[in-house]
Amino acid sequence: MADAIYDAIVVGGGHHGTIIACYLQKAGLKTAVFERQMEVGGGACGEDLPLPGFIQNPCAHFTRFWAHPAYTDFNLKEYGLQYVFPEQNEGIVWDDGTCYIGYSCLRVDPETGKEYFSQKHFDKTYEEIARFSKRDAETYATLFGLYEKKWRQAFREYRYSPPTPWGTPDPLEKLLLDPDSGIDPVHQFMSSKQIAYDMFESPELRTLFMRAVPTSSGCLPDDPIGLYGFIHTIALVLSWESASIVLGGTHTITHALQRAFSAMGGKFFVHHEVDKVLVENGKASGVRLANGTEVKATTLVVSDLGVPQTMFRLLGEDHLTPKQAHRVRNIDYDRSQIWWGNVALHELPKYSAVSYNPDCGQQPRLYFGPKDPDYMAMKYQAEIFTRGYPERPFILTAPDSIWDPTRAPAGKHTILVEEFAPPHRFYSEREWLRKKKEFVDDLFVYWQKFAPNMTKDNLIEAFITTPYDVINRHLDMKEGGWVEGSMYASQIGRFRPCPEFSNYKTPVQNMYICSSNLHSAGGIGRGSSYNAYKVIAEEHGLRRFWEERSY
Repeated sequence: MADAIYDAIVVGGGHHGTIIACYLQKAGLKTAVFERQMEVGGGACGEDLPLPGFIQNPCAHFTRFWAHPAYTDFNLKEYGLQYVFPEQNEGIVWDDGTCYIGYSCLRVDPETGKEYFSQKHFDKTYEEIARFSKRDAETYATLFGLYEKKWRQAFREYRYSPPTPWGTPDPLEKLLLDPDSGIDPVHQFMSSKQIAYDMFESPELRTLFMRAVPTSSGCLPDDPIGLYGFIHTIALVLSWESASIVLGGTHTITHALQRAFSAMGGKFFVHHEVDKVLVENGKASGVRLANGTEVKATTLVVSDLGVPQTMFRLLGEDHLTPKQAHRVRNIDYDRSQIWWGNVALHELPKYSAVSYNPDCGQQPRLYFGPKDPDYMAMKYQAEIFTRGYPERPFILTAPDSIWDPTRAPAGKHTILVEEFAPPHRFYSEREWLRKKKEFVDDLFVYWQKFAPNMTKDNLIEAFITTPYDVINRHLDMKEGGWVEGSMYASQIGRFRPCPEFSNYKTPVQNMYICSSNLHSAGGIGRGSSYNAYKVIAEEHGLRRFWEERSY
C-alpha cells in the first residue's frame, strides 16, 4: 500500500523539475516534487559568497528566463522575478589597450517585457566594429537583417519544441532549405574556428566569437557547434539581444517558480531522495524513497535527473536494450568545465581601454585577453588540457553589482569570473585545491595588465569553484561540466544525449525525463522541461498551453 498518492511525481527538484511541476499542476494533475538536497532549484541557486553580504551564483549566472514561456504562463514577475536590462551587452578588452563594446539594439521594457529596436544602439555597435573592419561592420548589419527576418523565430521555435524525427526538418534545418536565409549548409558542420574565420576578417571578432562559444555552449574552437550554437553565439557577440540581470541573483528564479507551484496547490519535499521508480506491467506506478516510503503516481512520473541516473539507478539496466545501455555509457562529458566564481572588491576595475572607449567596464559580459585568433584557435584548448588553464587567459567578467545593489554591501562590488578548465578526472583532489589558489593569484597578476587597480589590495575575498567542486555538488554534471553532456553538434537536438532518448521518454510507459541532458541542453531558460511537457500533454490529453500563444 502506498504511503501517499499523487497524479504526477517529479523526481528531482532541479531547475527543470520546478518548471515541469508548475505545468503539470496547472494542467490539473495533483503533483509532488521530491528532492534529495535541502532546497529545490538545482543550478538555479545563489549563496552568500564569497562572504556574508555578497551574493554569488555558484552555478548558473547568465539567465534570460524572462523570455521563457513559463515567465508569463505563471506570472513570475508577480512572484518576485524581475530583470534589469543594461544598455550594453558584450565586450572585450585587448592586450594592446583597445576594446570592442557591443550595444544591445533589441531593447526590453522592464515593466512590460516588450521588445523594441534601438537604431541608436545599432549604429553605435556598427561604428564600434567599423573602427577595426568596415567589412565586418557591413557583415554585422547584413546578418542582423537576416536574424530579425529569419533566424530569430526559427531559433526560438527550435529551443521550445521537441526534436523532430530524422528526415523531418526542424526549424533550424528549414533555414538551410531557404535560399534567402543567409545560412550556408556547410555552417552546420563547421567548428567555431571555421565559422569565426568564415564570417569575419578582423582578429577582434574572430577571437571574440571563438571565446564566446564556450561561454554559451562549453564547446572549444575545434568543436562543430551546429546551427543552434552558431545562431545563439553570434546574437550575443554582436549584441543584438539585450543582456539581462535577475535582481537578487539566480536563486530568485527558483523562488518564483516555487511560489507559483505552491500557490496552485503543488507539494514539494526536500531531503526526500528517490531510490527507485516503481514499475507495474511495464508502466511507471510511483516511486520508492531512500527511507523505504512508497508514493503512488496514478498518471505519470517525470525524472529531472540526467539520463545515466534515470536509466541505471531509478529504473535499472534490465529495462534497457544492450545498445541503449551502451549509448548511455558513452555520452560525452568532456566539455564545459570551468574556473567559476566571484571576487568581492573594494572598487570596480579601471580599464586602461577607457581611453579607447569611455564605456569600457560597464558591460554585463566583458572579456579580457590577447588579440590573437591564432592563439585562440590553436593553443587555447591545448593549454587548458595540459596546464589546467591557458597561459594567456580570456577571462570573462560580469560586474552585476553595478545594476543590482543587492549583490554586494554598499560601496563594494562583486564580479563573476570565468575561464575554462579540463575535465575533473585530469587532476586529483589535492591538485584541484592547489590550482584553485594558483588561479586566483595568476588572475590578479594578469588582470592588472588591463586594469592597473586590480591588485590584491583591491580584493576582499574570492570564491572559485572547479570541476572537482561541481561534480561533488551536482551528480549529473559528470566531469564537472555545467551543460550535463557536451553540446557538440552530435549531441544536440534529436541526438541529445543520444538518439534513443532524445524524445523525453524512457523505456517504461508513463515515465518521462526532462533534464538538461536532453534538448535544448544546458543553461537556465532552455526548453527541456517545457518540451517534455509538450510530449506529455500530447500523450495524456492535457492542456496545450502553447496553442494559447505562438510557441
